[in-house]
Amino acid sequence: MRTITVFIIWLCVFLPACATATGSGPVSGQDTTDALKQALTQGADAAVDKLGVTDGFLNNPKVKIPLPGSLQKVEGIMRTLGMSKYADGLIVTMNHAAETAAAEAKPLLMDAVQKMSVEDAGTILASGDDAATQYFRKTTSEALSQKFLPIVKNATDQVGLIKKYNEFAGKGAKLGLIGEKDANIENYVTQKTLDGLYLMMAEEERAIRSDPMGQGSKLIQRVFGPLK
Repeated sequence: MRTITVFIIWLCVFLPACATATGSGPVSGQDTTDALKQALTQGADAAVDKLGVTDGFLNNPKVKIPLPGSLQKVEGIMRTLGMSKYADGLIVTMNHAAETAAAEAKPLLMDAVQKMSVEDAGTILASGDDAATQYFRKTTSEALSQKFLPIVKNATDQVGLIKKYNEFAGKGAKLGLIGEKDANIENYVTQKTLDGLYLMMAEEERAIRSDPMGQGSKLIQRVFGPLK
């Protein structure tokens, strides 16, 4: 049955129009692409709404930002020496910076969604539960990182992240654990913020695919419905 559905979707993409598997009306290749964009837009909305709030990152174990790997050994030693507050302070501040930045991410995400060209829309639609998000991530991650970095830098200024990082690194240096800054904290937070947003978008895409008929969009119902 899934093979037949995939073939039908392929026809919808590469022929001017076709009938859906449910017979609910014609679905064109453009319909398929637009439905994917709607799903991604809905996912971006949900991601920003969940993460761009106080403790949106910090209290969500799926996306909570830990110290960079290069600093985690330092973290462990400092905790054994009763200096946990420095590590905890940096972790909290990083996550609050991500939350502040995520709240401003929606226009960038929406713009990237609308500009994307899904030439292989049928393949994406018939693939895994988060295939559209992963395609979006692959094609936009680098460009969004560059656009997102100034937003993160502004957010880090607001929450004093660099000061917290320097404080943590300074304590590590006194213990002979850090010779100099071994990570660009702003780049790290930028990537982790985008990782969190993409993860939440993927969860929303899975929800859409699992219950397309429960979505408000008629186009999503018509295009995603035959996959059920």
